[in-house]
Amino acid sequence: MDFGKIADDVYSLAASEDPLAPLVKEALDVIEQGLDTHGQDRISISFNGGKDCTVLLYLYAGALARRFPDVKQIHGIYIAVPSPFPDLERFIDDAAQSYRLDLFHVTPPPEPVESVITPSQTPASSDYTLARPKAAGKAKGGLGMLHALEIYKERFPQISAILIGTRRGDPHGAKLSHRNMTDPGWPSFERINPIINWAYGDVWTFLRQLHVPYCCLYDQGYTSLGSTYNTFPNPALLASDESDSKYHPAHKLSDGNLERSGRGMNPLHIPAAVKV
Repeated sequence: MDFGKIADDVYSLAASEDPLAPLVKEALDVIEQGLDTHGQDRISISFNGGKDCTVLLYLYAGALARRFPDVKQIHGIYIAVPSPFPDLERFIDDAAQSYRLDLFHVTPPPEPVESVITPSQTPASSDYTLARPKAAGKAKGGLGMLHALEIYKERFPQISAILIGTRRGDPHGAKLSHRNMTDPGWPSFERINPIINWAYGDVWTFLRQLHVPYCCLYDQGYTSLGSTYNTFPNPALLASDESDSKYHPAHKLSDGNLERSGRGMNPLHIPAAVKV
C-alpha cells in the first residue's frame, strides 16, 4: 500500500463537497484526537477483516501517513470467531501485509455459538426486522471478548486505546460515543469509534469510491460476517433466475436495516432490497 496516496485520498475527500465528506472529516478528527492523547505506540486497531474495520484501517493509515511520512508498523488485534471463513482469513493475512499491520491473533476459548428458533412457516409480516426469530441459548461473544482483551493487555500493557469500527446501528452501538472507556471489570482501554455515525451505505460508498480492497465474500451476497456456523448470504440480495449470480453483492443492499439478515439463521423468505 502507498500510505502517502491513502493520506491524499482520505484528506482530499474530507475537504471536498462530496456528501460523504463530513463523515470522513469527523472520523479523521477523532483518529487524530486519539493520536494526540495516546500516541501511535499506545494505540491498536481491532481488525477482523469486516467492511467496517477495513474502512477504519484505511482511514487510520491515512491519518498516520499525514503525521509520519514513513509508517513502519501499525499495532492491531484480531479476535477470531469459531470457524472463521477461509476467504476472510486470507483477506486478513493479505491486509496485514499490505498495511504493515502487526496483528496479534487471539482465539478465545470455545463458547456456544448463537442459535435461533426458526419459524416453521414464512412469517406473515413483510417487515423482516419485526418477524425475525429470537436467539435461543447463550449468544457467543461476551466472555470470549473479555478473555481476549485480558490476554492482549497482559501481552501489550503499553496499549491504552483500541480503534474499533463499531457503527450506531450495530448491536450495543446505539449508546456509544466516539470515545468510551471499557466497562468496570474489563481490561482498561479507551475504545475509539471514529465511524460510529456512519450508515451501511456510507461504508460501501467509501470502499468503492476510493477503490479500497475488501473481502471477496461481500461480492457473494454476504453483508455481515461472523462464524461459518451462523452466517449466510443475505436473503434480501437473492437474485432473479435470469441472473448469472445467485446473490447480488453487498453494496447493492438498499435497506441498511437488513444488514444482519443473514446472521444467526438461513431465512428463505425475505423481501428483496436491491439497488437498481
